[in-house]
Amino acid sequence: MTSRQTIEILGVPYEKIDEIMDFLSKAGLETGGTGSKVRPVVSCKGTTCQYGLIDTFALSLKVHEMFYKGYSDVKLPHKFKIAVGGCPNNCVKPNLNDVGIIGQRIPVYNSNMCRGCKDCKVEEACPINIAKVENGKLVIDKEKCNNCGRCIGKCTFNAIESGQKGYKIYIGGRWGKKVKQGKALEKIFASETEALLAVEKAILLFREQGKTGERFADTIERLGFENVQSQLLSDDILKRKAEILGAQLHLVGGATC
Repeated sequence: MTSRQTIEILGVPYEKIDEIMDFLSKAGLETGGTGSKVRPVVSCKGTTCQYGLIDTFALSLKVHEMFYKGYSDVKLPHKFKIAVGGCPNNCVKPNLNDVGIIGQRIPVYNSNMCRGCKDCKVEEACPINIAKVENGKLVIDKEKCNNCGRCIGKCTFNAIESGQKGYKIYIGGRWGKKVKQGKALEKIFASETEALLAVEKAILLFREQGKTGERFADTIERLGFENVQSQLLSDDILKRKAEILGAQLHLVGGATC
């Protein structure tokens, strides 16, 4: 089994391919997850984990249906990998995929409720040590906070009783021979629908503006991250969806594995 829960079966004679595909289909197994297309999605265990902030299984199933199956006939410049992680622990490496989704829980901090406790329970709970009591008040560095949600409900005086659910999206990650760290879009998406739309825009942009043989990371580097981010945060590319999907592009494909 690979990280994308797929199997390679070696040594099948060419004339037997259809036969074995039919055999696997009867057992409920799908075939055909390779090539210059959207690949099978990877998911962590989500809310079955103590740190899980979103239901990654449910979201991954939607990604699977919408993009792996829904875009199965869409040729892309190269393979396109998607991963869904339930929290910033990053277990399935969403930031090393072409697109990665990470669950977020943004703490809602009411400073008026803070008593500046000497032994602050929020400060103790913060795993990355960016929540600090300074001058009698709790201070959370929002630029460094990774929205893991571990501080929510920890304050004795209810200064952080709730957190806003969200989805952080990384683009342009790559694992393998030429590792490249993906970069997060500046917006935290407030709903699952918004996150899925962003993924679709990324696929459409890659098909329209990517060159055959280059990974999404290369396309982003060539076009510029700010340019790509601007397109993904607007809806202009969705207006060209039918045109992009209907275009005769990447007929050869660039995936070599």
